[in-house]
Amino acid sequence: MSFTFFTDRLGGYSQGDFSSLNLALHVQDDPDLVSQNRDVIASQYGATMYMNQVHGDDVSIITRIDQQSPTCDALVTATPGITLAVLTADCIPLLLSSHSVVAAVHVGRRGLVNGVAGKAVHVMRELGAGTISGKIGPSICGTCYEVDQKTFDEVVLLHPLAKSTTKVGNPSLDLAKALVADLDSLSVACTIDTRCTNEDPNLFSYRKSHRTGRQAGLIRL
Repeated sequence: MSFTFFTDRLGGYSQGDFSSLNLALHVQDDPDLVSQNRDVIASQYGATMYMNQVHGDDVSIITRIDQQSPTCDALVTATPGITLAVLTADCIPLLLSSHSVVAAVHVGRRGLVNGVAGKAVHVMRELGAGTISGKIGPSICGTCYEVDQKTFDEVVLLHPLAKSTTKVGNPSLDLAKALVADLDSLSVACTIDTRCTNEDPNLFSYRKSHRTGRQAGLIRL
């Protein structure tokens, strides 16, 4: 049985633009305050493994908590007691659960196109996962994620269900809807937290305010 949780921006030590539970070290926040914030997570959810996310499709298997944080966009473990973290501020934090293997996956626009979620599912099954279910955490919604026409066309060509529009009719992308369809094709059923990072003041959003922190999706066997 796995445990999952999505943090918000409340309950930490960071100040100003990063107020207050920023968990990212790469956003120009005070690293000592980020360390304190990560201690909050560890005290509540156990030893936690973070990753250096690069909008790629690499999947790292975690077998012990003292491993160096890998550069990748998906963490997978079959080891009980290790909490996996994915950091986001508009992208989708995807948590994948099975009886014996779990994963935390970073799925932005590029991650949707490069199929990182499907690659994580494949690695989980290689490690013995049976039935896999998914939880999609808060991300920017299809109405708010406006993009230029070229980007829209490139993504919708591969993922037609990503097609969306803003309130004034400009092209936008619904990444969560497209991801659900992708995972369904892999026999992975998903639930969605429909909070929009751009609309909810309790969530970090890069689109809303470029200088900002990151919240986390957390999962542990």
